[in-house]
Amino acid sequence: MGTGPTAVVIGGGIVGCSVAEHLVRLGWREVTVVEQGPLFRTGGSTSHAPGLVFQVNASQTMCRFARYTVQHLRSLRHSGRSCFMPVGSIEIARTPERLDWIKLRHGLASSWGLESRLISADEVAARIPLLDAGKIRGGLLVPSDGIANAIWAAEAMADSARAHGARFEANTRVTSVATHEGRVRGVDTSKGTLEADVVVSCAGMWGPLIGEMVGVRIPLSPMQHQYVRTARLPELSQTQEKETTHPILRDQDRAMYYRQEGSRYGVGSYQHEPMPVKAADIPGPDEAEIMPSLMAFAEDDFKQPWADAAELLPSLAGVEIEESLNGLFSFTPDGMPLIGESRDVPGFWVAEAVWITHSAGVGKATAEWIVEGTPSIDLRECDLNRFESFACSPAYVTARASQQYDEVYDILHPSQPLEQPRPLRVSPWHQRHTELGAFFLEANGWERPHWFDSNAELVEDGVQAPSDDWAGRFWSPVIAAEHGTTRKRVALYDMTTLKRAEVVGPGALAFLQSLTTNELDKPPGYIAYALMLNDDGGIRSDVTIARLSETRFQIGLNGPRDIDWLERNLPTDGSVNVRDTTGATCAIGLWGPDARDVIQGLSMDDFSNEGFGFFRARDVFVREVPVTALRLSYVGELGWELYTSAEFGLRLWDLLWEAGRSHGMIAGGRGAFNGLRLEKGYRAWGQDMWSEHDPYEAGLGFTVKLGKGSFIGRDALQRRREEGIDRRLCCLTVDDGTFLVGKEPVYLDNQPRGFVTSTAYGYSVGKSIAYAWLPEETATQGASVEIEYFAQRHPATVSTDPLFDRDMTRMRS
Repeated sequence: MGTGPTAVVIGGGIVGCSVAEHLVRLGWREVTVVEQGPLFRTGGSTSHAPGLVFQVNASQTMCRFARYTVQHLRSLRHSGRSCFMPVGSIEIARTPERLDWIKLRHGLASSWGLESRLISADEVAARIPLLDAGKIRGGLLVPSDGIANAIWAAEAMADSARAHGARFEANTRVTSVATHEGRVRGVDTSKGTLEADVVVSCAGMWGPLIGEMVGVRIPLSPMQHQYVRTARLPELSQTQEKETTHPILRDQDRAMYYRQEGSRYGVGSYQHEPMPVKAADIPGPDEAEIMPSLMAFAEDDFKQPWADAAELLPSLAGVEIEESLNGLFSFTPDGMPLIGESRDVPGFWVAEAVWITHSAGVGKATAEWIVEGTPSIDLRECDLNRFESFACSPAYVTARASQQYDEVYDILHPSQPLEQPRPLRVSPWHQRHTELGAFFLEANGWERPHWFDSNAELVEDGVQAPSDDWAGRFWSPVIAAEHGTTRKRVALYDMTTLKRAEVVGPGALAFLQSLTTNELDKPPGYIAYALMLNDDGGIRSDVTIARLSETRFQIGLNGPRDIDWLERNLPTDGSVNVRDTTGATCAIGLWGPDARDVIQGLSMDDFSNEGFGFFRARDVFVREVPVTALRLSYVGELGWELYTSAEFGLRLWDLLWEAGRSHGMIAGGRGAFNGLRLEKGYRAWGQDMWSEHDPYEAGLGFTVKLGKGSFIGRDALQRRREEGIDRRLCCLTVDDGTFLVGKEPVYLDNQPRGFVTSTAYGYSVGKSIAYAWLPEETATQGASVEIEYFAQRHPATVSTDPLFDRDMTRMRS
């Protein structure tokens, strides 16, 4: 063995082979892949996958994974043949609703830089002659999609890795993952022990079992899925057996997909009820009748799909099914892959729940993360550590993974919540919200009011409303009323869902200074808005930090990944402690011009501007309730964030509610909150900016104090500032007032040049608002662009940022 870093990759399917190949490409030579079955038809999901690669995805990250996978697989050769057939893909629409859906997907493709075209039913049939054009209304063509030979690709990547020193061990079962002082040190196998600095689990449907070996929960569920191959079709009798020319086809209205296999056709169906399987119940390679990933085929479940197939492709009506498969593949609670290093066991990495479509892209990103510390694309949606502990419970994983399977081809609005298990997490005033007629959406397990029917009487005539059902699906005119009341009087907002932590200890200040961009060395009582960066200067998260004493800080965060980041960077001398306080506390946003009048009547503490300035924090009493009050406003109005322990939450709400009655105070929901924040120009991390953006591009340069000393990402940020920026997050107003949803492409000179992030209607300014990433040369006030929505272009203007800025003297007086 050499002296460089060593890695063991568990699993010789396409993902494990991709991770290994990309590790050696980045300079690691001591890489060993262990596979419990044979190479490279291992018996896992890679072995039976039909290989369809569809690149369009609502997630930019997933689209990038797929685009790289296509690029990489096209470069691979196996026995002189390409591992990828770029036959293209077509998604068809049977209904008007699905036709609108594929228009939106065409917009997504344009936003992410992927070529696609909307085509007529006749054009679909011209490319797939077996199809009855009379059954459909049109289609979406992606010319660069195609079919991967996953087994060939795995072997080709393995050959490339071997050429640089990697080893592949077949029929080698991992019996345990070895650790020392909490860190991975290798694996024990049926053929001996392999020492390693890094262990990467790419075991797919067996991933949860590998995780158990080190006490790490891998939240995925193997699901059964049916696929059949027909006998030879007379219409394709002249086709060579290995020739495929028809584009791959998705009939999402019937939850089905198709691919040509020479003179035969393959047909897959999601129509049956979800059938989860426990990882522990999957047989090993030596126990399986055919291969571990294949379950018994349920013929009754395929009767309706087969009838639907014969209706769409009449040539199938008289053809027998020659081969039936019921294969296993992995689903997670949110349908996204699991990538990253365990927060509990350093050196233990995973790349799980990855389909063939994204395999090479995931392998590349995982290897980059391991070797370079920062992947080249943002992985916030895929991070293993994105889940709260409840989301890793077997009951939750099974329920949510089953719903993900059931809805895989459904028309789903981006705001549409999963339905079970709910309610799961509720704030102390959930009952009060229910009494006020709250319409709840779900966020990370929390029930979060979107608007309150009790405010319906405040709705005024002539409220600007969405012109289409899509934008109006989770909209109500009550949102406009709550928006206006917050601006005119005062409202209570439930902010309990925000992640928060306490950082305490003699080293707390130095610790937080090293992780954030802003200056925190201020007396107790000061608040700072700051960013946490990656080493390359990208925005890892934005945080609000309140210094409550010399050694105690309260931090507003964006999720479990931030807790993980804090804990990973803790000093080893024990001088700092991080405690997640989210579940033990609750938070109210009291905002509006009358906010001071409401709270001052309940407290002996001084809430005047002189006694309680902007961006200040104090521990106060609201009557008998101990409260940490932060003079912050995420809606651009006078107000406070009020935090207390969960036991006092209901009392705090009731006190404020009673005191606010004479001021016409209401409860406000997230619908109004979002419009208010966009009018004020406040960014939302993960939606408006993420790790691929730096503070200067995102309009957050004011949070960076390069002169304060060293912090993670400082050197890279200084270089970025010197080089200048070539893109910018801009505020757009939609000239015709069209409501948008987000992720729409922005056109300049008839070319897609950017994409929309956050959207809302600004009822104070009377404009439809969209924030978007645009080239720097376009990001000038007054510039005209177009936004595509349902395949129609809408004129928009680059506008003042922010659109709403209440006179600060009045606000603070």
